[in-house]
Amino acid sequence: MEEEPGTDIEALTQRLRLYQPAPSPYAGGNPSAAVPPAPAAAAAGGELFRPRRAAVLVCLFRGGGGELRVLLTKRSSALSTHSGEVALPGGKAEEGDASDAATALREAKEEIGLDSALVTVVASLEHFLSKHLLIVVPVVGILSDVQAFKPVLNVDEVDSIFDVPLEMFLKDEKRRSEEREWMGQEFTVHYFNYEKGSAKYVIWGLTAGILIHTASVVYQRPPDFPVQRVQFKLPKYSKECSSMP
Repeated sequence: MEEEPGTDIEALTQRLRLYQPAPSPYAGGNPSAAVPPAPAAAAAGGELFRPRRAAVLVCLFRGGGGELRVLLTKRSSALSTHSGEVALPGGKAEEGDASDAATALREAKEEIGLDSALVTVVASLEHFLSKHLLIVVPVVGILSDVQAFKPVLNVDEVDSIFDVPLEMFLKDEKRRSEEREWMGQEFTVHYFNYEKGSAKYVIWGLTAGILIHTASVVYQRPPDFPVQRVQFKLPKYSKECSSMP
């Protein structure tokens, strides 16, 4: 019986290493280079607004039933932004980061104590733009020995860590959505409900969007529901740009 795409870790690793994401609509040049902050004032003639760059780690491993699972965190309720929300490990690029993978692995180490030596980075996926105008690069990594991972949570940033089946983001079960408008364009926000014991989680927004796309790439099929991804045109830099949500 032929295995479903994504269930054979070795084959998946080889295939994802060959994956070529579409060119980013948000930044040119070296895809591994951190995007510098926007200038303090508009340059003569109006320089294109360049958002900060960030990376998240989509860390996959094989569960006890043979299914692919992904590590997620619940952000600390004490944080000033996105408090209590479900997120992938990750954060903004820093000057010393050599690549998007370096950013994602550094942040995963800082947030949940994940040793980069345990993770095999296999691909970077298409870029996303957050509501705070961050270019977010999903970095896919394979955790081959999940038993060797001993989580150490940074309690200032993370309340808990958990994992979910990656394939759930292709199914219409326990999912709802709503239409929103931002920067003059309509887009769909997806919400996925997940329960583990007495804990209940809602995976939504940018994190859900990244995981829908990752699951589509890994399993080589579209989700069972319509997906509307909008690529926003970045504005020219101005004082108004710096105050966008």
